[in-house]
Amino acid sequence: MNETGGKVEIRDIEIFLTLAQELHFGRTAEWLHVSPARVSQAIKKQERLIGGALFDRTSRHVHLTPLGQQLYDDLLPIHRGLEQSLERAALTAKGKTEVLRLGMMSSNSEDLRPVLAAFTSRRPGCTVQIRAVGYNDPFSALRRGTIDVLLAWLPIREPGLTVGPVVYTEPVVLCVPSTHRLATRDSVCYEDLADEAVLTGAAPDYWREALIPTHTPGGRLIPRGPAAIDGMQLLAVVASGEAVCPAHAQRYYARPDIAYIPIRDAPLGRWALWWRTSSETDPIRYLAKVADGLGPLPL
Repeated sequence: MNETGGKVEIRDIEIFLTLAQELHFGRTAEWLHVSPARVSQAIKKQERLIGGALFDRTSRHVHLTPLGQQLYDDLLPIHRGLEQSLERAALTAKGKTEVLRLGMMSSNSEDLRPVLAAFTSRRPGCTVQIRAVGYNDPFSALRRGTIDVLLAWLPIREPGLTVGPVVYTEPVVLCVPSTHRLATRDSVCYEDLADEAVLTGAAPDYWREALIPTHTPGGRLIPRGPAAIDGMQLLAVVASGEAVCPAHAQRYYARPDIAYIPIRDAPLGRWALWWRTSSETDPIRYLAKVADGLGPLPL
């Protein structure tokens, strides 16, 4: 986009596309590792060069204008094509031909070793790149195209996403401070949670409630405590004594101030591959086939 002596840099385009997806200046800045002021500056620059507003902005909401939606629809495939072209060139330089970006919400890539080893041995031209995804908003990375496939726990009820095979299963545990009254128990049950504040997150209600029901089996309300957006924040809140939390993958987070107790009436946590239906590729299908042949692996 040009005006007399003016142009928009690729970074500005990335900021516009990300803001169009997030509709939040703070989250956009956090995602791109820039300041909110840099986001605002880039958008104002583009609006000035184009000659029209791209977003309607109030103190509470950010929305694309019709002009902004048109620009987003035009730019998104071009930007993705540019990224893919650069990525293919880098892969060719390394003797590779494909890349598969795998998103994970926990630091549990070791659990995937059998699947990844089988995949790379049978498809040596494909490089698997692991990407961290926050469980407060796991869907945006898939929809924005920054990852190709995501490993996440079931259930999943999102339009436009395909749920693949279950890769592994694991017990659900209760995360409590090491000084908590339940910390020395061999196990607990959901009925015990009626007497506790239970940590929450920003994940979809159906997803959160599959792990943390709203009521005990006996019908008692399970109180909701503060929220956490990632594993480190979860552990900090629990260690402070503010709340307890049902959790997965506890073997990766051993700490002297945290205890993990099995929840005996919780169903097994099931981790599956899922991806955007419209962006299914041969590497995704092949990874799903390998995982289906090996699993579900019990942890």
